[in-house]
Amino acid sequence: MRNGSSQYGAAMSRGPLTLCVLLWSHPGEEEGLSAYEDTVLRLLAEHGAVLASRVRRKDAGDGPLEVQVIEFPDQAALDAYMSDPRRRASAELRERVVARTEVFKVDPR
Repeated sequence: MRNGSSQYGAAMSRGPLTLCVLLWSHPGEEEGLSAYEDTVLRLLAEHGAVLASRVRRKDAGDGPLEVQVIEFPDQAALDAYMSDPRRRASAELRERVVARTEVFKVDPR
């Protein structure tokens, strides 16, 4: 979720959109990544989105430090969240603490 583009599928979603977000921190920035996510995830509700799940890896390893499942009412809500000026204002911090992000659409079960 690095930018405001509709990069999460070729077709625009007209209905609910559920994303799985995998986040890796830069070495030594584990707490910084969590603090950054604490800040930007607070904005979700203002865009009609819900943080359905947020978990953190318990031990050292190669996998993502944090995994989130986020439910948006539609693509427009995701786009609004991604372009929120408060979120964009944290871009420099994000670059410092987040090494890698993978985002993909999922179907809730």
